[in-house]
Amino acid sequence: MRATALAVLAAVLVLAGCGFFYRAHELRSAPAAENRALTDTAATTRVAGDIADDLARVFSYTPDGLDATERSARAVLTGRAARQYTQLIDRIRADVTKQRVTLSTQVVRTGVIRLDGDDARLLVFLDQVSRRGKAAGASAAAQLTITAHRENGQWRIVDITTR
Repeated sequence: MRATALAVLAAVLVLAGCGFFYRAHELRSAPAAENRALTDTAATTRVAGDIADDLARVFSYTPDGLDATERSARAVLTGRAARQYTQLIDRIRADVTKQRVTLSTQVVRTGVIRLDGDDARLLVFLDQVSRRGKAAGASAAAQLTITAHRENGQWRIVDITTR
């Protein structure tokens, strides 16, 4: 009887150990555990700062500085984001020059949703002020979902989606 009790106890301990091992493996393998945005503060801060700087630069322009803004955009935008930006600039170029439109963009808040290796997804809140000539400025807020990819140590924006 004592041998049976020891065998049952050993079986229970082995099963419990297997259960704990499986649960620990499940926690380490969960998608949240793979998301560096939740675990790597330095990398998260860097991507958020880089993308915020890039967005403020490419979504701020003056009639005389539109060419420089486009050059900045070519350095930080690629793929679908670059195509979207080119279409936008092509649509507004004549009005910006003719009506002397100035757009100032400030990034208010940036949140990194996902950071996985060289890929990141961010939610960005912008405040924009548009002025036409010497008229008073009109303010607007914007929310963007940004997909970025790191190439040669530099984050590049590959997709921009308005929310």
